[in-house]
Formats: sequence, structure tokens, C-alpha cells
Amino acid sequence: MTSLFRSAALAALLATAAPTLAKAPRELTYTVTMDPAANSNAFQVKLELPKLKKDQAIYQFAATAPGTYQVMDMGRYVSNFQAFDSKGKPLEVKQLSTNQWQLSRPDKTSEIRYTIAETWDTPVKEHNIYRMCGSSLETDHALLNGQTLFGYPQGMQDKPLRIKLQYPTDWKAGSVLVPDAQGFYHLDDYDHAVDSPIILGRLTEAHTKLGNADVALYCYSATDKVQAEPLLGYMQKMLNAAQSFFGGQLPVKRYAFLYHFADKSAGAWEHSYSSEYVLPEMALTPQTAQGVVDIAAHEFFHVMTPLNIHSEIIEHFNFVQPTGSEHLWLYEGTTEWASHMMQLRGGLVPLDDYLSMLHDKVTYDRTRADTTYSLSRLGLNSFSDEGQRQYGNIYQRGALTAGLLDLRLLELSDGKRGLRDVLLELAKNYGPNKPISEKNFFEDFTKMTYPEIGDFFQRYVKNAEPLPLQEYYSKIGVRYQKAMPTGKQIATLGPIGLEARETSVYFTKAGGPLQAAGIKEGDKLLAIDGARTNIGSVLRQIPTREPGTVVPFVISRNGQEQTVQVKLGSTEEVKRYVFTQDPAATPAQLALREAWLKNL
Repeated sequence: MTSLFRSAALAALLATAAPTLAKAPRELTYTVTMDPAANSNAFQVKLELPKLKKDQAIYQFAATAPGTYQVMDMGRYVSNFQAFDSKGKPLEVKQLSTNQWQLSRPDKTSEIRYTIAETWDTPVKEHNIYRMCGSSLETDHALLNGQTLFGYPQGMQDKPLRIKLQYPTDWKAGSVLVPDAQGFYHLDDYDHAVDSPIILGRLTEAHTKLGNADVALYCYSATDKVQAEPLLGYMQKMLNAAQSFFGGQLPVKRYAFLYHFADKSAGAWEHSYSSEYVLPEMALTPQTAQGVVDIAAHEFFHVMTPLNIHSEIIEHFNFVQPTGSEHLWLYEGTTEWASHMMQLRGGLVPLDDYLSMLHDKVTYDRTRADTTYSLSRLGLNSFSDEGQRQYGNIYQRGALTAGLLDLRLLELSDGKRGLRDVLLELAKNYGPNKPISEKNFFEDFTKMTYPEIGDFFQRYVKNAEPLPLQEYYSKIGVRYQKAMPTGKQIATLGPIGLEARETSVYFTKAGGPLQAAGIKEGDKLLAIDGARTNIGSVLRQIPTREPGTVVPFVISRNGQEQTVQVKLGSTEEVKRYVFTQDPAATPAQLALREAWLKNL
């Protein structure tokens, strides 16, 4: 209903006749209308334009956005794209491709209007957009990301713009942006708009001060289980640890955490001065809060990189044709390492928990990823289907590699300078407006540290040599064992190999108890112990059974379905990829560990 909206001019905005514009604005002026009572699936966008040149005839929507590493093709969500001259007369437009519309008379175009659907509930054939990177409009809230709403005329990506939002009067807006007296958000350019998410609706909020920085937290919780003040209380120690890790002052003056808690879970997306989270709604307990804090620690560290340390590929982002960066290991791998290390050094987690986290990351790298796929290759191919299949390992192998780089730097400097310290130097030397060299960064990093670091980059970032976990962690008195027999007997299926082919799973190896039960290579696996879905999870639970237990397997051979009874065998339990503190660590090892455990 019109009465629910902030602007009394809404009726004029939604009228079918275009208003007459007396004077062209000096900047791109966007107005976004949200009327969830009338249409909860789409946004109405109006753009008032400055004078366009004839070579600015293409209106571009984003193919992707920084930090997402996925194809978005926002033009898929656009409908009713229209252009008008200064007198409100419609001008011809033509869609050239998924993300581009051509203006027939750019020099006469004063206004553009279009409808753009929210991404959460709009079905697409491929490339579904991560929820935290998309848009949502519901009866009591909305989540906005710049690239899901706005495009720009060709050649105007770097022009200033302003945005006004029309939304129900009982809603609250949460963002790092601050509107002016007329309700406009002013932004430096299109990149800034994409970098500034906004959450609106029935929100709670909380604020704190970290050194020179004002930090805000805005929270939408579907059933009010999560409130901003208690959540910020759980996050405070992490924020304090981050402040110490940053050297006492944050590299930003303002920061905002935007939280969406409901029945949908997706993850988080970092921005230069804010981060947004789409997480499952659960009552806050120390355990559930720690999971939220761990995610926030990662996203918060992005104020270091890529905000203050990034190459020209991010500095001048290509929204038309995305380009991967070889330094994804820096933006995501180093950030993931720092998110855990700053909590360890801040006393939030004990050393044994940190070592358990290392175990989890090595397990992922060795069992779920291609260990021959280098971090450089992953970064360069991050927008491709091939790269996406390996992408999760940037948070695993990438973080492990950053941890080894930290240890190597500490070793070479006699415990006086680690990765944190080099990152602080880089942030000071470069900052938000001076990019590192995409081509020469490895060499530049090596010059400001030690010659040996060049060899490290060559072997473990540019190439994918096995990580020297045992060698490096032994320097701080930590043992790493690829395999550690426990002496305990556990259940086993014996040698087993499975291969997915289209929608089915087939045995490629069947030995021991499986062979004894009559299962053969080439048999199709249909069910285990009554479960026809989540078979992988059922297999992982086999070692928790008692040896000798009989488990029914349903297989298909030559088109005939049959049930086979498999009697579980017995084998010695072997724990893999184990990190433990060495009780026989030498004074030299303990001295380097002490340097490793504190911010220098």
C-alpha cells in the first residue's frame, strides 16, 4: 500500500506516464522501489542520467562481482527495460546479450526504468547465485547487493552515483553507508555500490568502538531467536583479537556486520567496509555463537586483503568479462589462516583446537580435492567450471600454505617477523587506492622479505608440491603424522572403490568382506542398511559399528536387484593427518613457538 512507504512521491514513481525532467543530474541517480505487499518478487529501478554521449549507448548489467568467483549474469533477472527522453517520450531499446541493452538515442536518453527480480526465489537454469551475494524481498525484510539491482551505461563505471531506497515506513535500514538529509546514499562509483550491501526490515542493531573504528551490527532474525546485542557480545573478544592482530588500529574508520538468520543457510560475503551473512536461525549459545564468530573472523580480516592489498584486476574490476587473479591464495587463503591465527593469539582458542583445525584442512585437501591443482591455477581459473570444482580448497590448502609461509618467515627472521607483519607492511605501502602488481607480486614480496621465499612461492603456490607440514611444524615443536595407528580394532568393509556415473554409483573395487559376500566390480550400489540417499554418510559411519555386524547392501547386477548381507571385518584404527604438541620439544623449538603464538 502506498501509505506504507517513506516517499510521498511513490504514486508518481509507479505511474505509467514518465515524469518530465527539467534538468539532467550531474551524477547517476538510482531510485529503488520495494513494495513487498504488492510484489515480493521484484524491485522497480529508475535511473536518472546525466547527458550521455553517442558512444555510451550500451547499458551493462554485471556478469559477476568481486569476491564471488561465480557467474551471475544479472541480465537474466531483468524485465520491462525502458528508456525515455527528457519529455517522457519512450525511446527504442534493444537487448544485445544476456547483460547488455542498446539505447537507440543515448544522447536523448534522460531516464531508464526496469524491473529486476530478486535472486533468491527466481528460478534459473544454471549458475544459481549464492544467497549472500544475491537479493531477497519479503514482507518483513529485504537484502540488497548492488550488482543485483544496478547496471551502468558503457564508460560510466567510474562515475559517481547516488541511490534512494523506497521501502515500508516501519522498516529499518542497516549498512555502512549513511544517507544524506534527503535520503540519498552517495557513492564514488559503480564498484562502490557493489561493495556496499544493505539489509532492511525488522532489524535489531548494536554498536561498539574498536580503537579508531565504529563497528555496527544489524540483525534480521525470522523468529527473533538472534538479537544484535547478545551476538555482538559473543563477537567482542574476536574483534578485540583482530584489533591486536592489526597492530592496535583497524585499517578502516567504519565497519558493519549484516546478518540474516532464517531457515536458509548459504554463508558469508566480504566487502571492504562491511560483510553480510545468511545463516540458519538457532538460539544463541556459546557453541552456536562460536560458529558465527569463526565465519565473521574470516570476513572481517578482508579489511586487510583485498581492501588494502589487491592487484589491478580487483582495483579495476571487469563486470563484463570476469578475470581470475593468481593471488586468490592471498585474498582467501591468507585471510582464512588469519581468521584462526588471530583467535589463537588472542587466547580465544587453545593450541590443541588450532591443531585440530589443521587436521580438518589437511583431510579436505588430501581426500576431497585435486592435490596436483596449484593455488595459482585455482585463482586464474576461479570463474570456470573447472576452477569451481576445486574452489573450496582455497580455504583449506590456501590457509595451510599461508600458515607454512608464516612459519618460514619466522624461521628466517629468528622469530622477529612473520606473515602478519609483512601483511601490515604491505597494507601500509599500498592501501585501498594503490594496487599490487598482478604480474610481479611474488617477486616484490620476495624482495621485501628473503630470497628463500621466492622458492617457497614457486613450489607451493605456483606449483602444487606436497606441503612440508612435518618439516615446518617440527620447527615449533609440533608433530605431524600422516598415519598414526591407535592399537584399537574397528569395523571395516575392506578394500572398496566407488565411482559415480551420471545418477548412479558403481563398485570399482570390492575386497575383503564385500568380496566374501559376493559383491563384484561393476555392481551398481543402490542402498546400504536401508538408506538409498546419503550413502557416503552411511559409509563414513561403518567404523563406528562393531566388527562382525551384518549390514545389508542392495545392489543391481545385469538389471537384477538383489540384497547382499555383508559381515563387517576388523582392522586396526589408523588416525590420519594428526597434529600434536611434542612433549620432547627442544628449547629452540619452544622459543620459536612462543614467537609464533604472539603478535610481534
